[in-house]
Amino acid sequence: MLGLYQQDIEWLEAISQDEDARALFLRMAVLSQEGKLEPFLTELRHDEELDDHTKGTVAELAQDQAFLLAVADYLRNTVRLH
Repeated sequence: MLGLYQQDIEWLEAISQDEDARALFLRMAVLSQEGKLEPFLTELRHDEELDDHTKGTVAELAQDQAFLLAVADYLRNTVRLH
């Protein structure tokens, strides 16, 4: 995790503290690693509960494998102390 900026750590920590976000990003990371992301993206495009901005942001993040790997690594290697 060398080369991470404070802003990056803040984003990772925010994801780690939100159960829904944590589950979503871990799921996207697994799907990406397995090469099974396309069905998720298709379902995302057809989700009527999400606005277009949210869909676009999630789709962009889902396609960034390096980001997903960093998130998954951070979530697996940190302990939530509260």
